[in-house]
Amino acid sequence: MSSKPRILIVEDESGIADTLQYVLRSDGFTPVWCETAEAALQSFRQELPALAILDVGLPDMNGFELFKQLQAHLRERALPEVPMVFLTARSDEIDRVVGLELGADDYIAKPFSPRELVARVRTILRRSQRAGISAPAAAPPTVSVSAAPAAVMPPLPFVVDHERMLIRYYGQPLELSRYEYGLLRLLVQRPGRVFTRDELLSQVWDDASESFDRTVDAHIKTLRAKLRAVAPEVEPIRTLRGTGYALHEDLPAR
Repeated sequence: MSSKPRILIVEDESGIADTLQYVLRSDGFTPVWCETAEAALQSFRQELPALAILDVGLPDMNGFELFKQLQAHLRERALPEVPMVFLTARSDEIDRVVGLELGADDYIAKPFSPRELVARVRTILRRSQRAGISAPAAAPPTVSVSAAPAAVMPPLPFVVDHERMLIRYYGQPLELSRYEYGLLRLLVQRPGRVFTRDELLSQVWDDASESFDRTVDAHIKTLRAKLRAVAPEVEPIRTLRGTGYALHEDLPAR
């Protein structure tokens, strides 16, 4: 088996796929090309790639739906996360936001520079490798976070398991992407403290220069939806318009 990182390319235009394979192979990767979503699902299940590049406009399935199925496969089998990048001719902001809200690592619109795409692939892989070893070794396995001493205020309804990179909310484990986990863990550690978007980018994303403010907003939106699914009557994250986000200090017990 090749020791070169395996990159799954899901693209129905052979000219673009050929270009991607050439530049990736020239930069030391092992590209694997699939023309359809079905072929990509089979390849993904047989051997996980280091990263996947997904075209949105596939002939047999929308790229966003393919992303969901690939993520479901990883969750069902408790497999490690695979970074994913959307590649599409659609450059509307709404498409970009949808991709980021789903949890994609990047969104690249056609036409694009092949060398820039390879550079982004390398950045994402470095970021993922650092995220995999970023949990502090000395951290206790499970930490309950309180806004104040128990005699004054009950603990917040969050329990952070650093070793498993898991957060429970009112006793329910949350299924979070690595960025959602990083955002929520940071907010939970400092209840009431307002974090600007720049601070969240710099502390959660390893390379903030590769992201933008809208990335934070998109991930906060999906995070809120997951929290609301557990406790619809509670809104734990508050927005300070023009500034950033903070976790409420007086969340109710249940």
